[in-house]
Amino acid sequence: MRIKSQKDFFAGLMFLCVGVAFAWGATTYGLGTAARIGPGRFPLIVGVLTAILGAVITLKSLIVKTRDGEKIGALAWKPLIFIIAANFVFGIMLSGIPRIRIPVMGLIAGIYALTFIASKAGDEFDVKEVAVLATVLAVMSYLAFRVLLKMQFPAWPAFITG
Repeated sequence: MRIKSQKDFFAGLMFLCVGVAFAWGATTYGLGTAARIGPGRFPLIVGVLTAILGAVITLKSLIVKTRDGEKIGALAWKPLIFIIAANFVFGIMLSGIPRIRIPVMGLIAGIYALTFIASKAGDEFDVKEVAVLATVLAVMSYLAFRVLLKMQFPAWPAFITG
């Protein structure tokens, strides 16, 4: 069989692999019973549904003919690097690296860094817009994680809170 849409084929393959991996990982948790659902049931269902979606998209890419075969273009290196770097920096800022004396900067500073770095992935960059977005994300994240969910991780830099 010939691939008629490269974009759909590889996207479907990615969904299929991620779904299988997710479902497989969920089997390490207890599934529970129908009356008392365990912690592994929902991730297993999501993983299976994602894998099914990936299989359907992959099969569609082999059956439905597109005009130009929807070829995959060149890899967009700039967005890839900035998005990965933004998440990496966020993780470091949230927890710090004591071994090399990088202090904990907390959720708020981490979100600002994440937003500013990730926004450089696009073609347009407006400092005012990014600052407003970062502020909204920081406030909403603080309310969601610290106030509503009462999660115990630092919200502010260690040198401020002591």
